[in-house]
Amino acid sequence: MSVDATKSDLVLGIVGTGIMGRGIAQIAAQAGVTVLLFDAKEGAASDARNSVQAALAKLAEKGKIPVQDAEAAVSRLVIADSLDAFSVADIVVEAVVENIQVKHQLFQSLEGVVGDGCLLATNTSSLSVTEIAAGCRLPGRVGGFHFFNPVPLMKIVEVIDGILTESWVGETLTSLAVRMGHTPVRAKDTPGFIVNHAGRGYVTEALRVLGEGIAEHHVVDRILRQGAGFRMGPFELLDLTALDVSHPAMEAIYNQYYQEPRLRPSPIARQRLMAGLLGRKVGRGFYTYTAAGAEAIPEAELPAVQPTSVWVSSARPDAHAAVTDLVTRLGAPLDTGTAPAADAVCVVMPLGTDATTACLAENLDPARTVALDTLFGLDSHRTLMTTPLTAPNVAYAAHGLFGKDGVPVSVIRDSAGFVAQRVLAVIVNNACDIVQQRVTSPGDLDRAVTLGLGYPRGPLAWGDDIGPRNILTILNEMMAFYGDPRYRPSPWLTRRARLGVSLLTPEN
Repeated sequence: MSVDATKSDLVLGIVGTGIMGRGIAQIAAQAGVTVLLFDAKEGAASDARNSVQAALAKLAEKGKIPVQDAEAAVSRLVIADSLDAFSVADIVVEAVVENIQVKHQLFQSLEGVVGDGCLLATNTSSLSVTEIAAGCRLPGRVGGFHFFNPVPLMKIVEVIDGILTESWVGETLTSLAVRMGHTPVRAKDTPGFIVNHAGRGYVTEALRVLGEGIAEHHVVDRILRQGAGFRMGPFELLDLTALDVSHPAMEAIYNQYYQEPRLRPSPIARQRLMAGLLGRKVGRGFYTYTAAGAEAIPEAELPAVQPTSVWVSSARPDAHAAVTDLVTRLGAPLDTGTAPAADAVCVVMPLGTDATTACLAENLDPARTVALDTLFGLDSHRTLMTTPLTAPNVAYAAHGLFGKDGVPVSVIRDSAGFVAQRVLAVIVNNACDIVQQRVTSPGDLDRAVTLGLGYPRGPLAWGDDIGPRNILTILNEMMAFYGDPRYRPSPWLTRRARLGVSLLTPEN
């Protein structure tokens, strides 16, 4: 069996005309596909057609598409009074509620209407495509076609092969995605598919940082935005997506993987969910929201004090050169002795370890030691980390010095891997494990994450930029410090770091 997704008279049926269904309908109609719209709720399909018509008219008004193209697309949207109208469909996509029983009942009803050559696709984001297909008479024709909201703007779709899915199904859906102007990424059926699985580490590790008392939520957000380059901090993201959506998804993926430690959620999110602190939509989450937007949380004022002298560790030669150059440019006296003078502020630059470990490794006075994260550069943001014994005047002097040129500085408590190091290491490691499991290809994983999550780089390419050996070092140090299998390195990462090759290198 096969369906030609490029043919001019292709008929696509869509069941469920909520925000996802109408988004799929819009891009399909714009691609010249006849779309049948059905929704069990009376009037919902007509409302969806009107909504798509208004969206297309707005695009035409702004000059983004010709008026005649908008009108032609609307003419291809056909209201179906019942599922019987789907007897002429070549492909049917369901976008109904995320409930396995509802989807089973729908597909069984569709199989009584459509021809045996009709492809049945599910837009599920969290359910097993294999389990959905298993309830069908012809499970081989069922595949996953997971879009992201808003569909017309998020130019990515996951094409999912269940265990029973025949090869032509994924090929057809891939071809249809391209026709509709989207980038298809292929994946095997697994909890969270690509994007929702790969995106877990960002928020779960940030929640762990918060739970350890290392930094407040807004400081974590600031470090990851300004220092690592994310568009939105993890707590801003949780407020945007809403905890009643994001936390159940975290728990679902964690439990579907039989409590895999890498995917472990945080009790903080559960508590806030129970308290109703869902985020933007209720006016209060990690931040408080008004009509003007999120509350402004002022940053700590830059201390006016400066250190008497600064001694910089040479344990990492590359970092030593960058930091000594910076200290000199900022005008602080540089202590170049083999051991620091009694009144010098001691600066260490640990990779994966905490300030305490780095301090003790060089027999430094913990009261005079601070750590500086150099892994992401020192030009856009600087993270300083204290030991539990760092004297307040030492921390103030270091803060005053490293913020002297106007670059933002965040001061955090002791943490193996700072904040950005550990969050990025977890993201890269999770991505490595996804490709190790052969869920998807390295290239498709990076495409899916950059398009689906808006990360500055794909996790594997980002790991290459940081250095696979650096990522491996961070994880090994964190694993040794915490004794938590959450940080065990993926075999994919370990082998490529040892071989000195890119994380995007596929298996021969």
